[in-house]
Amino acid sequence: MRYQYYWVLLIVFLSIGCEQKPQKIEEIAIIPKPLEQTLTKGSFVFQKEISLVSNSEFISTSEYLTLFLEKEVGISLHEESQQKIFLNINEKISHEEGYELHITPNQILIDAKTEKGAFYGVQTLLQLFPIEINREKPIALPCLKIKDQPQFLYRGMHLDVARHMYSVNFIKKYIDLMSQLKMNTFHWHLTEDQGWRIEIKKYPKLQEIAAYRKETLIGHYSDQPHQFDGKRYGGYYTQEQIKDIVAYAQQRQITVIPEIEMPGHSQAAIAAYPELGCALTGLRQAQSDNSATQKPIEVATKWGVFEEVYCPSEKTFQFLEDVIDEVVQLFPGKYIHIGGDEAPKTRWKNCSYCQTLIRKKGLKDEHGLQSYFIQRMEKYINSKGKQIIGWDEILEGGLAPNATVMSWRGTKGAVDAAKEGHDVILTPTSHCYFDYYQSDNENEPLAIGGFLPLEKVYAFNPIPEELNEEESKYVLGAQGNVWTEYMPDEKKVEYMAFPRAIALSEVLWSSPEKRDYKNFITRLERFQKRLDQQNVNYANHIYEVTGELKNTDGKLTYELNTTSNTYPIYFSTDGGYPNREYLTPIDVDSSMTIKAFVKNNEQVLGNAFEQMINVHKGVGAKITIDKEPHPSYNAGGKQALINGISGNNKRYGDKEWLGFWGQDVEIEIEFEKPVDIKFISMRFHNGNGQWIYAPTHIAARITLEDDGIVANKFIVNDENTSTVISSEMTFNTLSQMIAKKVVLIIPNYGVIPEGKQGAGNRAWTFIDEIVIE
Repeated sequence: MRYQYYWVLLIVFLSIGCEQKPQKIEEIAIIPKPLEQTLTKGSFVFQKEISLVSNSEFISTSEYLTLFLEKEVGISLHEESQQKIFLNINEKISHEEGYELHITPNQILIDAKTEKGAFYGVQTLLQLFPIEINREKPIALPCLKIKDQPQFLYRGMHLDVARHMYSVNFIKKYIDLMSQLKMNTFHWHLTEDQGWRIEIKKYPKLQEIAAYRKETLIGHYSDQPHQFDGKRYGGYYTQEQIKDIVAYAQQRQITVIPEIEMPGHSQAAIAAYPELGCALTGLRQAQSDNSATQKPIEVATKWGVFEEVYCPSEKTFQFLEDVIDEVVQLFPGKYIHIGGDEAPKTRWKNCSYCQTLIRKKGLKDEHGLQSYFIQRMEKYINSKGKQIIGWDEILEGGLAPNATVMSWRGTKGAVDAAKEGHDVILTPTSHCYFDYYQSDNENEPLAIGGFLPLEKVYAFNPIPEELNEEESKYVLGAQGNVWTEYMPDEKKVEYMAFPRAIALSEVLWSSPEKRDYKNFITRLERFQKRLDQQNVNYANHIYEVTGELKNTDGKLTYELNTTSNTYPIYFSTDGGYPNREYLTPIDVDSSMTIKAFVKNNEQVLGNAFEQMINVHKGVGAKITIDKEPHPSYNAGGKQALINGISGNNKRYGDKEWLGFWGQDVEIEIEFEKPVDIKFISMRFHNGNGQWIYAPTHIAARITLEDDGIVANKFIVNDENTSTVISSEMTFNTLSQMIAKKVVLIIPNYGVIPEGKQGAGNRAWTFIDEIVIE
């Protein structure tokens, strides 16, 4: 028979002779938003008994739904009743992951072509249940029709368990949350410089040595001097635990992709087996350190990029092939992720073996050697019936024939690969790095840097505009990345991942025409109550206040907004307690400190907002820039540089910072009327770990009222390690400087040096407020 029957009894506590009134029907607030949704008359009210009728090919989803009804609602198996839930195969549904949900007063029907579609139909059904289930009352669901299918085939979330490791139960919780959002891929980052987290039976030292570091960095990487906690840290997942997690994900229609980093991010493995690095191949050139006197390589204890990379020797390839042999037995999915990112070439440049190999293989340089490394491993992985995914650095030196590119350094890698006919997955730092700060508030927990608010995630378009319709077919989808240098526990992971992962789920599932941020926030408010029921420590920023300075015909005002308009904003302009309800924009005729918050009748919601506005002589002037800022870092536009508001010291991606990649920049500020200038100050971000370098110097040229010129050059970054560098330009002139125009010339730092993150790439320049007094 094609159908199996499940009889389910709804346990409802009824007084004898009395009919209980059903629970109130929940407002429909499904995330991600369905393609088509039509509300019809009536409701489906669960009676004492119900049966679940499922196609035999949907057995896993049937068991999943039955478990939910039993555990969450209080339903147990019983005889067949008149009320039914059907899970049917419908070959007419075109999309492999599509489904149709039809609820009438008498039955619930889910049609799908595959079990994936049936599972997603069940996830939509579960979001119609009350957030808080009262077992003393019958449950009522609204009658409706839904037709739905995803926009993208690849809908992923990543988790780095190497910098910090998390329990098996938490990994399952993470997968559960992904499944509720109709995500279908879990990218599991298992190996790193700071730890090796997967059991490989043939190489026991990976478990004994590579899985543990002697201590961990305290605070941020940029804090000097570095301090450590002195505590041994680590662990690994056994192969049995991995099998359990993979099976758990499979039932929830999620494919697990393991990442085994190569050739870089491999210091932990080299610490366990030093012969895998260049130091013990004999083989560094004479000017390099003597291997006999070298300090032993240890598992990394701080963050960043390290020079220890796999040497492309036969011993290394044998090791990696042996590792892959065990990995493919654990992960039945199509892909193995091999990393390929941030592999410094210093060791290879100084290794006689590597240099001989470059000449022997006719390779151009060390980038060609990396391409050889990746292509050789791809060939082996292909022989095992798998395909590789790599970070966009695998494009350098020539792309492996069957590789899928995961583009993280912006979208260029995706564009280049798609134009070559390769599948691509988008995960740019600008929209998909969930280790970045997500709020302007100074009390946000420590993060790596950057700024990625919820609205920016929701605005993401995974298809780069440079691709035509045919090339766009190679865009499989996108994923959110959760790098965990600054996430020591599971609660912190939840805080950083959610609700940004929820926004991304709608980007990847729902039609762009259906997406609306305000509507999403309304639904998110309800969805977060479901997260509360699951004890998820999500970041709740939807009641936070944001502000923007406006200049209308020379009149300055400041507008306050909040993501949710459910409750009013209260504010003050003198830095005191906010006690005035915000109704219209605030007039700004002098410097001030605005404080504000959202408040209901009982309490303040979210964090308090505070903004200092410095009305200096540049505010309101005309500004031009000879280069367009990078589109990912241009939220405030050019006027942000002279609006009287300084950017956040930690979050270079906020709307006050402008970012330029590898370009020299010239800024011209022209005053409506000549002004007396005594000094000019500027701020530059200097987050080297994110490839951001303040310029070494800047030049200023001032045009005076009488058309005279005052010019000077100022040192900015003299090996300064501060995250934010301020440069103050004081002009020592004998007479008053009445200026009509200021021109600032800002040269790019240049190419990032070897041994640093992003080595070989041109640096970013991030510029903040230009203060003119």
